[in-house]
Amino acid sequence: MSLSGPRQAPKSGGTPKSLVILCHGYGSNGNDLIGLAPHWADALPDTEFVAPNAPQAVPGLPGGYQWFGISNLDPEVITAGARSAGPVLDAFIDEELARTGLGADRLALVGFSQGTMLALHVGLRRKEQIAGILGYSGALAAPETLADEMQNKPPVQLIHGDADEVLPVAFSVKAMEVLREAGVPTNWHISHKIPHSIGPDGLAIGCNFLQEALQKG
Repeated sequence: MSLSGPRQAPKSGGTPKSLVILCHGYGSNGNDLIGLAPHWADALPDTEFVAPNAPQAVPGLPGGYQWFGISNLDPEVITAGARSAGPVLDAFIDEELARTGLGADRLALVGFSQGTMLALHVGLRRKEQIAGILGYSGALAAPETLADEMQNKPPVQLIHGDADEVLPVAFSVKAMEVLREAGVPTNWHISHKIPHSIGPDGLAIGCNFLQEALQKG
């Protein structure tokens, strides 16, 4: 199964020197998350942004997609879902790197909510280390097997609002603890009074993280 979704070409107008893949949350779509690209384009003028629609349509929600079906936040459900959807995102990453001719060190993954679960799950298990993973309002799937399964340790930035009633901030706190214990360089930030969304501070911190991660490549 091949994914597709909206793209934003480098603001410089030239050939992309880096790539950011944006993974949206449950019930959303690529058109929603590509909206982050204009906020970061000035700081990343040679970066192409792509926001694929997740592989499954959400029943009864026109225009809504999901990486996997989920009705609660049971860790076993999250783990099973990430394992089932992971290969789809992994294959899309391979396709995009081949299309652009860029190396893994020129790629950053950005996720929101369910998309963060996928970005972390796939990014840490790829054979070649990517530039970084930026996760908003998310969680870590399969924390108990991470140390055995991960193949690299890219820098990670987690951001979560403390007023999130959909996916509580405790999920990011737990993810940070597990990632650091596994030796993954992880920073985290809590956005005050921000619900299940991205605040201005989160946008700015995310931009700085991507700039630093992609400039190292």
